[in-house]
Amino acid sequence: MDPVKARETLLAAPFTAAEAERHGLDYSQLLQENVRHISRELYVPDDNTAQLRDRVRAHLAVTPQAWASHQTAAALHGLWLPDDAADHSLLHLSKPTDVPRVRRTGVVGHRVRVKAGEIVELSAGVRVSSPARTWLDLGNELGPVGLVILGDELLRIPRPGLEGRAVPHATKGALAALLRAHPNMPGVAKCRAALADMRVGADSPQETLLRLSLLAHGFPEPELQIALRPNDPFSPSADMGYPSVKVAIQYDGSHHLSEEQRWRDARRDAAFRAAGWIVLIVRSEDCQNDFASVRAALRGHLAGRAA
Repeated sequence: MDPVKARETLLAAPFTAAEAERHGLDYSQLLQENVRHISRELYVPDDNTAQLRDRVRAHLAVTPQAWASHQTAAALHGLWLPDDAADHSLLHLSKPTDVPRVRRTGVVGHRVRVKAGEIVELSAGVRVSSPARTWLDLGNELGPVGLVILGDELLRIPRPGLEGRAVPHATKGALAALLRAHPNMPGVAKCRAALADMRVGADSPQETLLRLSLLAHGFPEPELQIALRPNDPFSPSADMGYPSVKVAIQYDGSHHLSEEQRWRDARRDAAFRAAGWIVLIVRSEDCQNDFASVRAALRGHLAGRAA
């Protein structure tokens, strides 16, 4: 590679001192570049644009036996995190319990017991806790509701055309086995309680929150992903609802704002109404006050259908 190009490539992402040396940059030259020395033998471009995966790869290159875990692993997998856990200025790296934890500037080090299959490799040089193990690691960090939201995301059936995968991150059975394998881990009791409340079928954190709100206020548990015509693979579906009384609940989040999506939503809702269903539309602003307005409307619909 041309020396100038090689230099530009090196300085475009986090890099180690050894990599700099291979590109012909010694310490005095590094001091003249637009880089920051963030930890022992580790440098990053000083424009704060380095991607999380690149930062993790650079740290792991100088941290033998470590892998990304906790909040960092969740972000690498694209999993939901609450706002107060979404700051990735500090990386979470774990090591086995028989070696010292990571002690490095910019890193929160953990020592944990892991079993086969609980660490995966996303790409060359990026080892990370599996999605299921990440959920367990966060058992001591997230609240009960947050663990259910994250757990529902693990269980949901993906859309292969949109997500590039055809199977869920985990099943309830696999998560139960994971908890049995780590009975004394901090947070495992919270994860066990969350597992009991997790369901397949929630497509967003808000749908999980709505379901939990209904249960907390005494409503019957709604069914999820209800097909209008169960034996038709092209049938429109409702996010949740009560088929026995033909009440459907649709959560239309921010991704429903496009003209094409609104047209699809209108056709979907019209099909349900034509079949005699009541369709209750829930939007992001309805999340306020624990879905109070939604619960009031739903209570009226259920009472009217039961009469």
